[in-house]
Amino acid sequence: MSWRSTLTGLLKQYAAAARTTEQAVADLRDMDRRVPLPSTPWSPPETVYWSARRILLHLIRETAQHAGHADIIRESLDGASTTAQR
Repeated sequence: MSWRSTLTGLLKQYAAAARTTEQAVADLRDMDRRVPLPSTPWSPPETVYWSARRILLHLIRETAQHAGHADIIRESLDGASTTAQR
C-alpha cells in the first residue's frame, strides 16, 4: 500500500496543499488581478479571466459545499446531526 493511500499520507498532502495556498494568497499584491482560467473541454473557446478575489471565493464555496456533502453522507450513516440542539 502506498503512503499516499493512508490517512497519514492524505493528511500530509492536504497540509502541503494548504501551505501552498496560504503562501499564494500571502503573495498576492492585488485581489483584483485578472487570472486566466485553465482550458477545459467544457470551457468556452476564448480565454476566460477571473479576479484573484473571485477565484479565492470560489475555492471557499467549493470547499464548504463538498464538506457539506461529506456531512450529509456521515449523517445518513450515523444519524447524528451537527445542528441538533440538545
